[in-house]
Amino acid sequence: MTRQNFYHLFETVAGFVALGWNDQGISALRLPAASAGEAERALLRRLPGALRSAPPPPVAAIVDAVQRYFAGEKVDFAAVPVDMGEQEPFFRQVYARVRDLGWGETTTYGAIAKALGAGPEFARDVGQAMAGNPIPLIVPCHRVTGAGGKIGGFSAPGGSLSKARMLELEGVTVAPPVPSKKTPRGRDDAQTGFDF
Repeated sequence: MTRQNFYHLFETVAGFVALGWNDQGISALRLPAASAGEAERALLRRLPGALRSAPPPPVAAIVDAVQRYFAGEKVDFAAVPVDMGEQEPFFRQVYARVRDLGWGETTTYGAIAKALGAGPEFARDVGQAMAGNPIPLIVPCHRVTGAGGKIGGFSAPGGSLSKARMLELEGVTVAPPVPSKKTPRGRDDAQTGFDF
C-alpha cells in the first residue's frame, strides 16, 4: 500500500527547504536551495504525487526546528518519527546508527560499518547509504566523514562545502573541502554551498 505524502516549502537563513511527510512520519527533506522552485522540484522527484499542504502542528514544530538549526541553534531531531521508505536491510541499519549521532558528534564511514559488524570494505556501502539518505539533517548524514580527517562527500546542494558549514554550526572544525573543478562555463561542479 502506498502512503499519501504531503509537503511544505519554507525559508531558512540558508535557503529554501522542502519537507515531506505522511502518516508514519517525515518522509523527505530537501536541504536549503536557492529558490523555492528548486527545493520543490527536488522533493517531488523523491515523492512524486505528494500534495502541497499546510503542515499539521507536529510537522510545523519540525519546520520551526529546521529553521532554528540553520540559524545556529542547537536542535535535536532524534525523536522525530521518520518513514525512510523501501530500503535494503544494511541501509536501514546504517540510518538507525547515524540517528544516534548527537549535535556536534561525528564518526567515519568505516566506523559505522565496524559498529554494524561489517568489515572495512563496507565503508563504501555506508557512503552509498548516506548519498541516498532521503531525510538529511533529521538522519544526520552530515556527521559522517571520511577517514583521516577528510570531510567526505555530500550529495546536497553545495556538496562538501555545505556539509562543512553544517558541521561548523555544530562547533565541529573540519579541513576545508578540496576546490571542485570548473565546468566549461566556469561554474563549480558542486554548486555554491549554503549561503549562511
